[in-house]
This record gives sequence, structure tokens and C-alpha cells, in this order.
Amino acid sequence: MMSDVSARRSGALAALVGLSLLGGCVDVPHPFRHDGAGAQPPTARLAVPVSTASGTDEAGAQAWQHAMVEAMLAQSVPAMGQPVKPGDWWLKMTTTAQGDTVIPTYAVMTPKGEERGHMSGAAVPAAQWQATDGQAETRSAQEVAPGVAELLTGIQAAQMQKDPNSLKNRPAHVYFAGVQGAPGDGDHALARAFTAAFPDAHEDLRHAATGADYTVRCTVVLNDAVTTTSTTPQQHIVLTWKVLDAQGTEAGAATQIHDIAAHSLDSRWGDVAVAAADEAAGAVRQIITRYSGRENAPLAADGTLPAPGSAPAPAPAASASPAAPAQP
Repeated sequence: MMSDVSARRSGALAALVGLSLLGGCVDVPHPFRHDGAGAQPPTARLAVPVSTASGTDEAGAQAWQHAMVEAMLAQSVPAMGQPVKPGDWWLKMTTTAQGDTVIPTYAVMTPKGEERGHMSGAAVPAAQWQATDGQAETRSAQEVAPGVAELLTGIQAAQMQKDPNSLKNRPAHVYFAGVQGAPGDGDHALARAFTAAFPDAHEDLRHAATGADYTVRCTVVLNDAVTTTSTTPQQHIVLTWKVLDAQGTEAGAATQIHDIAAHSLDSRWGDVAVAAADEAAGAVRQIITRYSGRENAPLAADGTLPAPGSAPAPAPAASASPAAPAQP
């Protein structure tokens, strides 16, 4: 988009979306947040206590707990193998005997001890489940972990749907902190173009960081050290649009990279700024959507995931009157 200072879009936009804590996962489950006024908020974790299911010996139960924690961490869920503490969301692991097999069951429990979501693993021959090597428990944990993560994502979405202040029910308030480092009039031109391109039905721009859900800032780096086959002098330019949440944690970044004719942007950016800002605006919206989970489907009231291949039921329309925030 920038090589001939035209209005063409760069093909080098990379949206790096994710949680620094959660290793790049884009559907981030946060059902353990507690919104109750005056209550002590719990640590953001999913407790996984040792199962007391019948037919599972102590060694098997320990192996099951360890495997489940590792499998959930691999799904970017901050799980901890420990007894349930006040305020914890937790995973209850039980078994059901069915003939000569054992069916492991996984239930997501609220801090009040109420089941909010559940799923069953594949049936395992009883002899394998009761073996001392813990391999059956480990396989089951690894197989169901993605589904448990989906349950958590759906729980978060259901809570957001009930909360009139969540981003499912209102636009995101975004503070744009401007552009730094661009040559010529780039700082001003990019900022003006982004301010014009970004707001839509799902985002609005605020004039101050106070009260904003997200802050966006752009830095531009120009490098003369370019390896190129071009016969004309080139420069390497990198625009990084960083998105921070209200706590200052990086929600993601969109990076535009290109080689340009040397000094072609030393004065006016013109349509190049418009094209770059329009592309960046779309990437920033995607970062906010994925980080917030505002488009995730709420978990059904029966606490089960839809069958594979089935279309999820449409979410009910938001009420015009304020609804009470979800209480775990």
C-alpha cells in the first residue's frame, strides 16, 4: 500500500490477537469473575480438586487431577489443582458405571456450588480406568479439555448477555492516544484518518482515557537498512497499532509492514494515511471483539454444548430495560 504512495492497501497486515496471560487464545473464558457488590473478588482461576468418584483409586484420582490441570492450561484456562476455596469456580469430576465401562463426567460449578455446565467423556473400559498407570484418566482429560473450555466461554457469554453494561449490550468506549514516530505529516494524518474510520455501531471514541474500555495507540518506525532487489533506494516502515484494556494489559496489536521508496513519505501522506488507518481500524475492531468475547454464543440454560454440526440457537434479544448483572 505504501510502496508508490498510493491508496492501495498493504497486504502485510498481521493481527496478533490474544491475552498476555493466556498465550494468544482468542476466545477467552472468564466465568470466575465475581460482579457482586461488596463481595471479595476471587483469584482468576478454575480450581480442579481431586476427584472422589467411586471406582477411581487415589493414584488414579491424582493422575486425573494433574492431567486435567495440564489440559486446561493448554487451552489457555488458568486452572489450578487444589481444593475449592471461597469464590472459586471449579471443575467437578465424577464417573458413572455403565456395564463394563466407566463414563467420566465433567461439571463446571459456580462459587455457590451450583452446576452451570457439564459434559461427559468417552466411555472407558472399567479395567483400564482402574489401572494404576493413570493413562485412561489422562486421555480423558486431554479429550474433553477443549469442550470444557467451550463451556467456560459460553458461561462468560451468558453472563455478559445478562449484564447491561457488558460489551454485548453497548458499544466499546475507546480512547485513541494518537500516533508517534511517523515522518512528514504522518502523525497528524494517520490520527485524523483513524479517528474518522474507526467508530461504528460497536465502538465509539472517547476524548480521555478515563472510563474507556480500551486505549489504542500507534507507533511508526522507519528504517533505512533495507535489503531489496529494487534499483531505487528503499526504506522499511512498520506501523504498530497497540490495543490496551482498561487495566493496561495488552489485548493485541495490528502491525503493518512495507518497503517504500526512500523519503516518499517525508512530507505529505495523503491517501496512504487513509488506506493505512482504514485497514488498522478493522484490525483493532477484531482485536476488541475477540478479546472481549462479545460475539461468543451464550451457553444454553441446560448447561450443555450444542451437538457437533448443529446450529446454535439464536441468542434472545437484549431487553430494553436494565437487567441485573449475572451473579455466580
